Amino acid sequence: MNTLLKYTNAGAIIAGAFCLVSCDDFLDTNPDNRATIDNEKKIENLLVGAYPDHDHIYVAELVSDNIDDYGEGNPETERFCEDTWAWKDEKEQDNESLENFWESSLVSISAANEVLKAIEKMPETSALKEAKGEALMCRAYNYFMLANMFCLPYDKAKNDSQLGLPYLTEPETQLSPKYERGNMTELYNHIQADIEEGLPLVNGSYYTVPKYHFTKRAAYALATRFYLFTEQWEKAVEAATLCLGDQPATMLRDWKAMAGMTQSFEAISNQYINANENANLLLLTSYSAAGMFFGPYRYNSRYSHGAYLAEKEDIRATQLWGKYTEFYITPKVYSGTNMDKTIFWKLPYIFEYTDPVAKVGYHHTVYPTLTTDETLLSRAEAYIMLKQYDKACEDMTMWMHAITKSDLVLTPENVNEFYNNAKYSYSDADSIDSQLKKHLNPSFAIDKEGSTQENMLQAVLTFRRVETMHLGLRWFDIKRYGIEIPRRVMNANGVPAKKVGNLLKKNDLRRALQLPNKVLEAGLEKNPR
Repeated sequence: MNTLLKYTNAGAIIAGAFCLVSCDDFLDTNPDNRATIDNEKKIENLLVGAYPDHDHIYVAELVSDNIDDYGEGNPETERFCEDTWAWKDEKEQDNESLENFWESSLVSISAANEVLKAIEKMPETSALKEAKGEALMCRAYNYFMLANMFCLPYDKAKNDSQLGLPYLTEPETQLSPKYERGNMTELYNHIQADIEEGLPLVNGSYYTVPKYHFTKRAAYALATRFYLFTEQWEKAVEAATLCLGDQPATMLRDWKAMAGMTQSFEAISNQYINANENANLLLLTSYSAAGMFFGPYRYNSRYSHGAYLAEKEDIRATQLWGKYTEFYITPKVYSGTNMDKTIFWKLPYIFEYTDPVAKVGYHHTVYPTLTTDETLLSRAEAYIMLKQYDKACEDMTMWMHAITKSDLVLTPENVNEFYNNAKYSYSDADSIDSQLKKHLNPSFAIDKEGSTQENMLQAVLTFRRVETMHLGLRWFDIKRYGIEIPRRVMNANGVPAKKVGNLLKKNDLRRALQLPNKVLEAGLEKNPR
């Protein structure tokens, strides 16, 4: 009989290895008797495991500027949330914890490596070429997400001296392997090599529901994000254009149609992750309560995206498109005892009952990890870095017209006018008040504050913040742009009352979240503090 065995020792947690072992031969000299993967169907089945089943979303939202603390008097919390929000190294375990995200990602990488190794021994077919491309894209995706959570932001001048992650390219065969972290240059070179080898091969046409696998468009979307984050602006534009096609407006999320649907959390959130929605390029399922955190529930509501933040900085503030009432589906405000939450309906809350009588089971959600909307805004940002402002305005206008009823056509002139009249948040060392803009401190060169380029970047980062709200990607933009964040506690009226803890500075080492304890115990070098 064949059994799926998951190593539980610390070394295997690093490797994330899943091994298929024969029970009858367990005491044979070879401790690694894996089931033979020798046909296309087995390859296809194994590739399902190359996608993570835990996500980064809640942690990434908690550590970003999308969340405020509504005070010790609010009992709707747990220690895990308190430590994460305060950028403390993880001590408490939770379903949303970094340990689960790490292990899930490494298990997915191991599955991809198993596929790639098996394909090497099989005669080449068109289906196997596609499978190889998918496995390479999965490995690149998982490592890219791990890098953006556990490493410092990409910095050309410092990558050679900053810690990367071990890049596993072979199935794990040792019980307690030892790894070196290497540096960021090596890590990103590996990721880029996988993307550029896998992208021409991947198609995804042989799946019944291809949106849960890497298709060609999804692969181009990942390439766009990677090139944007690594300052390869021309390549980002090229990949985004190939992803979006000749009529990108038809590929964006149809918020206007969603506004005509039944307006309930369940209906809208299920449509948001619908596989038939053109905007959704890659959907992932996850053991996650994100649908509760960012839904109409009181669950862990001490740490929330509340009315003050929404009205001063993002989804209820007056922006280039006008007031929040211009959104086709307006942000939802929930207030009451121990609850101050302003959200978009996005991620569904799905509960899997393992025992319907006892009413116990697992929290689940589905989330779009790659979309055309984000890809379009990534192209706009790349255009801004290339100082092609008119093209950036075209893309930003397209996105704005899809999500709002505004008929404004953006130009460098009206962007300049708007942002030159806006104030910066945290303008002095003691300030905790929100404004529309944040000071930008990227490692790459940008023009001075108040310039066209800086104003355009303020705009596209605001658009990206709205687009990725509740999806965990704002944290990545904070890291890339060295945006500094104070921590504050809100009072009973929902406005900032006091500053707590230390400012997250532009070069703060806590921007690389600490590796999970079990990984550190296994000997992998920890992130410095």
